Amino acid sequence: MVYDLLADLVLLLHAAFILFVVLGGLLVLRWPRLAWLHLPAAAWGVLIALYGWYCPLTPLENHWRRLAGQQGYDTGFIQHYLLSFIYPEGLSRPLQIMMGLGVIVITVTVYGVLWRRRSSR
Repeated sequence: MVYDLLADLVLLLHAAFILFVVLGGLLVLRWPRLAWLHLPAAAWGVLIALYGWYCPLTPLENHWRRLAGQQGYDTGFIQHYLLSFIYPEGLSRPLQIMMGLGVIVITVTVYGVLWRRRSSR
């Protein structure tokens, strides 16, 4: 029971982190000081996507799942939980790289807007 809860908490943290990586720049438009958290998070997310690494939260969640008597998974978080929802045909390496580049484009765009706002003041 405790291990189930810990695995689910890591799952929620992982999902929240991914959302923050992709959409956190929008929060920075409202609260610019959040950039100190968002930029490293976005950089980490881009590195994970571009190099095909697994986030350390994936093995941690698997650890808690196995201790709870559940089966872990061998793929990354996105492939395991979101693949069928986001990419019904499967996540290929080129598509994963495109996702990383998409995060770069979104982040650069949002920070460009923020830079223009500050420059015009």
